[in-house]
Amino acid sequence: MMLGAAYNHTMESPATFMLVGIPGLQSSYLCLAIFLSAMYTIALIGNTLIMTVICMDSALQEPMYCFLCVLAAVDIVMASSVVPKMLSIFCSGDSSIGFHACFAQMYFVHASTAVETGLLLAMAFDRYVAICKPLHYSRILTPNVMLGMCVTIFIRAGMSMTPLTWMLIHLPFCGSTVVPHSYCEHMAVAKLACADPMPSSLYSLICSSIIVGSDVTFIAASYVLILRAVFGLSSKKAQRKALSTCGSHVGVMALYYLPGMASIYVAWLGQGIVPLHTQVLLADLYLIIPPTLNPIIYGIRTKQIRQRIWSVLTCCFLPLQSGFMSIKSLRS
Repeated sequence: MMLGAAYNHTMESPATFMLVGIPGLQSSYLCLAIFLSAMYTIALIGNTLIMTVICMDSALQEPMYCFLCVLAAVDIVMASSVVPKMLSIFCSGDSSIGFHACFAQMYFVHASTAVETGLLLAMAFDRYVAICKPLHYSRILTPNVMLGMCVTIFIRAGMSMTPLTWMLIHLPFCGSTVVPHSYCEHMAVAKLACADPMPSSLYSLICSSIIVGSDVTFIAASYVLILRAVFGLSSKKAQRKALSTCGSHVGVMALYYLPGMASIYVAWLGQGIVPLHTQVLLADLYLIIPPTLNPIIYGIRTKQIRQRIWSVLTCCFLPLQSGFMSIKSLRS
């Protein structure tokens, strides 16, 4: 009955919420804006390049690169869900966000993070099949299987995040509309409700723990089997190649899971212990660092992608350089 009372209200919803930004760090907003702009630019350019070279090059149509292409698209969505509004707060002080826009932002943020963890699991499975069952690789990871995995990952994200958004959007907001955060983070918004936000907060914690916990367990099992197979190879060169390929995946996973889990559990357990600005910074970096560094890691460590990106950049800039040289020779 209490739950029904909390979620079946007739109170009018507020028109807007006000995002504080990062409480206590207002004097550093200019530096934060410059830092954030640089990271966002790198994320957009890097992930767009990754998607471009994979889509254009028929040699990069293997499952690993297809998953990487989807990951790059999700990274763009994840960063674009929060960074433009953050920059608006830091640069112009425009902190208002519409009621429905706030929950749309919340949905895209949490859905994209759920998709990303599923893609990391799919990429770990791809590496397991490639290294442990190389003769059956093309038979196991067919285009239909890859499509089914991607669709399942997106459906899982939608099914897990839709109830959370529904619970929050139906809470009564009759008091303050000031969100002590730089984006519509669900726990920060839920605390503004006049009803008990515990059901939605518990759902979020349990759901994220199940999704991330199960994915990390399967990823860890995959890499245990991969390492066992790698160290069983007689060729040292083959061992180094396999470890190098897996190293980029492990780096990306560490970038995603470590700040992500720290952000979730600090927000849940760190009340009164961890300063609020630290909690907000952790949540922000969790959404910005992976999209920024993922294309750098894959671009540097994956030879095929590095070569294709260099070819694309050469094709783009050589005509410009030739044009400048022609203009210069005409003037002289």
